[in-house]
Amino acid sequence: MGVQQLLRAVIMGPPGSGKGTVSSRIVKHFALKHLSSGDLLRDNLQRRTEVGVIAKTYIDQGQLIPDDLMTRLMLNELKNLHRYHWLLDGFPRTVPQAEALNETCQIHTVINLDVPFETIKQRLTARWIHPASGRVYNLEFNPPKDVGLDDITREPLVQRDDDKPETVTKRLKAYEAQTKPVLDYYRKKGVLESFSGTETNKIWPMVHAFLQTKLPEVSQEEAAPHR
Repeated sequence: MGVQQLLRAVIMGPPGSGKGTVSSRIVKHFALKHLSSGDLLRDNLQRRTEVGVIAKTYIDQGQLIPDDLMTRLMLNELKNLHRYHWLLDGFPRTVPQAEALNETCQIHTVINLDVPFETIKQRLTARWIHPASGRVYNLEFNPPKDVGLDDITREPLVQRDDDKPETVTKRLKAYEAQTKPVLDYYRKKGVLESFSGTETNKIWPMVHAFLQTKLPEVSQEEAAPHR
């Protein structure tokens, strides 16, 4: 058997699909590096790097960061990961980004979390908060004792704008419009693997079983922090 090829993977899924949970489980079980475009961008904004300063001008104006800037940011970081298996999260979001990535390296697998939008809407719109204390309630998992009221103060609960049904619907539609061409791009390349379901705990075993065919699992000894 020859030297194992280093895995080049991408994970995709709409906001609220459980992508963060699945990504953290992948990192825990498999020896790979997880590179999140959101985390990397926040780090560059905080450190005020050249890319971070330019990105901030777009963010301050409420504009999307241009493809070439996000691509430059991610490809620059990937240079440091050339010796590892890796998983990209949040990139590529557009076909130009996918094409630029393809010029640098070949993606072997795109994991797509296919969760019905209705399920995501129920998940995200179930969250209500008590503004004064910051207490968070979820109508499905952690409901208040009395509908619409904080357990302790009995003050009314409010819903953040981000969690309102119309906002969630808008975000999901924007995600679909932006990423459908990217999914089609990878489908044509024959590397798209979709995992469908309504619960992360049911989707995860399928993703886990699939990745076992691609990657060595991390032993618990290796996973333990080194002294």
